[in-house]
Amino acid sequence: MSTIAQENSLFEIDQELDSLLEEIEERAEEDGSDHVPQELIERFQQFCHAHGEKVDRIGHFLTQMEARAQYCREQASRLSDRARSAENKTDRTKNMLLYYLRSRELRKIEGMEYTLRMQKNSQDSVLVSDEPQIPITYKDVEAKVPGTLWQAIQSRLPEEEKRRLTACIRQMRPNNEAIKAAVAANETVPGAEVRRGFHVRVA
Repeated sequence: MSTIAQENSLFEIDQELDSLLEEIEERAEEDGSDHVPQELIERFQQFCHAHGEKVDRIGHFLTQMEARAQYCREQASRLSDRARSAENKTDRTKNMLLYYLRSRELRKIEGMEYTLRMQKNSQDSVLVSDEPQIPITYKDVEAKVPGTLWQAIQSRLPEEEKRRLTACIRQMRPNNEAIKAAVAANETVPGAEVRRGFHVRVA
């Protein structure tokens, strides 16, 4: 990469090109195109080349970062799957070991480096044998509820029940599709607007 491209931003290169082009046009109008200094033409050509180099460097950087982001997402998913697999294997092995100890009425077994010991938990555990049979009263419900339905439910509840339901909220975030539909119907959505944006495409 040329020194110009390395030492100047794309904006600076663009500004210099504008300045050089303006100066070349002024010289051509005053003295004629044959009298424009060669060094001015050469500097303009150098900055044109640097502009192309800078664009390529930015494109290369964006391509690299997009590939890195995709790789990291894939690795995160892969590692998450491996973590779940490891947790399942750990649980199965511990359950097998507990069965072994209890079936032989042992409290512990010792190896060269480790001692595997059966201990009572500090609190009771719930063992679910048939989840569909458990009444809804004894379940926590996580649901994605549209704001309109939420408002309708809240409007029909006594104040105490309304407060209890509101306390269950873990997260609220804008529903982009609902906002777009409202704006398309010429409705105003306070705090939000819909407009067509731009993005950079590397080709």
